[in-house]
Amino acid sequence: MTHLPHEPRGAAPSEVTDWHALLAGDTPDAGNGSATGPTSTIGSGGAGDQPMTRREAREAERRAVEEPEPEVYEPRKPSRAERRAAAAPDFHDHDPEHARTKRRGPWGCLVGLVVVAALAVGAFFFLQGPINAVIERFTPAADYSGTGTGEVTFMIHEGDTGSSIAQNLVDEGVTASYDAFYDLLVEQSPEPEFHPGAYRLAEEMSAKAALDALMDPANKLENTFVIPEGTAIDDVLVAISEGTSIPLEDLQAAAAEPPANYGLPAEATTLEGFLFPATYTLDPDIDAHGVLQTLVDRQFEALDAAGVPADQRWHTIVLASIVQREAGSNLDDFPKVARVFQNRLDQGMNLESDATVAYGTGNTHTVWTTDAERADASNPYNTYANPGLPIGPIGNPGDVAINAAVHPADGSWLFFVPVNLATGETVFSTTVEEHEAAVAQLQAWCAASEENAAYCE
Repeated sequence: MTHLPHEPRGAAPSEVTDWHALLAGDTPDAGNGSATGPTSTIGSGGAGDQPMTRREAREAERRAVEEPEPEVYEPRKPSRAERRAAAAPDFHDHDPEHARTKRRGPWGCLVGLVVVAALAVGAFFFLQGPINAVIERFTPAADYSGTGTGEVTFMIHEGDTGSSIAQNLVDEGVTASYDAFYDLLVEQSPEPEFHPGAYRLAEEMSAKAALDALMDPANKLENTFVIPEGTAIDDVLVAISEGTSIPLEDLQAAAAEPPANYGLPAEATTLEGFLFPATYTLDPDIDAHGVLQTLVDRQFEALDAAGVPADQRWHTIVLASIVQREAGSNLDDFPKVARVFQNRLDQGMNLESDATVAYGTGNTHTVWTTDAERADASNPYNTYANPGLPIGPIGNPGDVAINAAVHPADGSWLFFVPVNLATGETVFSTTVEEHEAAVAQLQAWCAASEENAAYCE
């Protein structure tokens, strides 16, 4: 809004220039030091008036003709309606100024409320982060109470930190939250020392109960190890060594034996895919080859239970290993993921699995890949650049993945993408357009918060 210049509040009024004198050629009074002379009243006829020049007289005569005489105000009698209005109890209802105020009032209040609401909303979003931080600081982390129920065999691996142990406890249902265990851990003095191996814990333990159990040597299980579903062979060997007294070098040497020594299909070049994921407690006198044979035999049992003929073991294990890595934690999605890959195989489409590409690059702990990695046809596990199944399994599948590969769900899907990496929610699509919309949904989820973005790295 542009403001017009005005006199400062409390200043004296500006003097008025005598334009008539200037037009007549008279100069201002030199004695007053101002560009404007004193105000004169033209044609007043009062005492002390200066005589008018002929030009001034003509100007005065012209104005007298052009300007009408001022009307004399004569009050009129009020009408009956006006008299009745004046006699009404609420005189303000007939006051024009008050009426305008009343009409203006509700809209002014509404505008004010809108402005206040907008400011409140803006302040809420601006302060939401700091407020949440303060709330989180003074809100205790979620925690269970007591020593829990049931039994969980929990593995601590070589190189695990307090942070990774805290996260693994949550992932396996032992503790309620990461913060409950980790915050307790950093309060300890001296700092606890964790030793690799298998430990007997329970479900839904308090953070303190879980920490006490991990510090108690009586809870360490001898000759026991856990192989999670989808674990690649290198990590399997490490887990076995940590849970037993068998050196890692001995296990690596046993795994390098010809796969035929373990009864694997002729297509196999390693034991990958045939080391069944489970919890094992073995005889302390067993050697490295005996341990691996135990895991292979257990995988054959799973294949037989799923009704897989011996001549289909290789195909089933390769497909199941991809399903295991791609389907995540939602068990209901396993048959759908298997159907997507089977539909693509049936229609001659490339599988386009990021998990296979990542495995071929040596990164067995993620399914995220780069454009360059997906374009590298020299990677024999690259199912973007190469048709059909990869040259071998990309991990060791469990019962659920094997059954999904044997009995895929009914559907025409050709694509799938997770749209919430925290919950594992996945969208299955038949057309490219549907799939692109789901990808956009994932991108939006990743960008929604720093916590979400951490999942997408």
